[in-house]
Amino acid sequence: MNLLIDKLSKNDVLLRSKQAKAAGIYPYFRAIESDQDTEVVINGKKVLMFGSNAYLGLTNHPRVKEAAIAATKKYGTGMAGSRFLNGTLDIHLELERKLADFVGKDDAITYSTGFQVNLGVVSCLTGREDYILWDELDHASIIEGHRLSFSHKLKFKHNDMQSLEQQLQKCVPDKVKLIVVDGVFSMEGDTANISEIVRLAKKYNANVMVDEAHGIGVLGRQGRGATDHYNALPDVDLIMGTFSKSLASIGGFIAADQEVIDFLRHNSRSYMFSASNTPAATAAASTAFDIMVSEPERMENLWKLTHYALDGLRSMGCEIGHTSTPIIPIFIRNNEKTFYITTELFNQGIFVNPVVAPAVAPSDTLIRFSLMATHTFEQLDIALDRMEKCLKKIGILDRAVLV
Repeated sequence: MNLLIDKLSKNDVLLRSKQAKAAGIYPYFRAIESDQDTEVVINGKKVLMFGSNAYLGLTNHPRVKEAAIAATKKYGTGMAGSRFLNGTLDIHLELERKLADFVGKDDAITYSTGFQVNLGVVSCLTGREDYILWDELDHASIIEGHRLSFSHKLKFKHNDMQSLEQQLQKCVPDKVKLIVVDGVFSMEGDTANISEIVRLAKKYNANVMVDEAHGIGVLGRQGRGATDHYNALPDVDLIMGTFSKSLASIGGFIAADQEVIDFLRHNSRSYMFSASNTPAATAAASTAFDIMVSEPERMENLWKLTHYALDGLRSMGCEIGHTSTPIIPIFIRNNEKTFYITTELFNQGIFVNPVVAPAVAPSDTLIRFSLMATHTFEQLDIALDRMEKCLKKIGILDRAVLV
């Protein structure tokens, strides 16, 4: 008997995926055959894309594509080494300077993915006698980062400042206390209570790190993120962001005081021992950043679409929680129904993402509906109409609670 195969075959997630495949409602790994736009082609069929994180719609921008092509022609396709050794280009340094200045920090470093940023930063900043305090709905990369740390880990209830303060009171006063939160929570679409987190951090002499993966390009001045939206950039010690959302590429960054960045350059393993971000990805992110800053009308249109969608979903009776961003959760609260609705909408030409256990509790399963600045109101009307019919058919709207 192969013990490994026997063990894995009994895994709950794997069993549920096999059941979904057997029922014809497995919704993952759908291969896109076209560019990443508001409309994509899957299995030769055009569908409206409402499952993308490309909030500013820049993945097809001619300047972004041209920058990636030009960088490949000049530097080649890859770096064949880490930033620590042979993998640093002048365009890496140029992008890092832009990002640091943008969020008002001394310096920044870029990683090959956003996941690697949180993994490499959260795991190494604090020591055995220190503390990491994290929101229970933080992104998986933050959770994996603190799992690798030797520090004490204290979880607080989602956006519950009383819970955070209770955890801070457990900490030894003269030890480092790092509070790590998402600026915008990637599934629920709500924002962290950054103002109050900063107040508590000052009260208990703690440090704050905010993951702005879903905040950059969406909130704040010129898209500086949720931290800037709450006027807290000077008071937050570390700002993290990714390139795979608004910045139309792949990679991530961390910005902080010079001493912190220098420490990470020589201690963050996912930075030191990973291949450097490709020239094409770096140039694409840098150009997308320039467009984001110079074209504020993109973010303005994103918010017009967001308010329109929020009003429409509320009026039809959807339960959408506390979202206040272009990430809109439509709570279904049942794994199988979530899969079924995702499949039914896809068959009707609407691409949305299912979020089921174990990513969330079984009672919190949802459809994740997200917007891009390049969507049209006509596309949004089509999606809302088909969603309403689908949700009524499955009986979801009958028990929905208006928020």
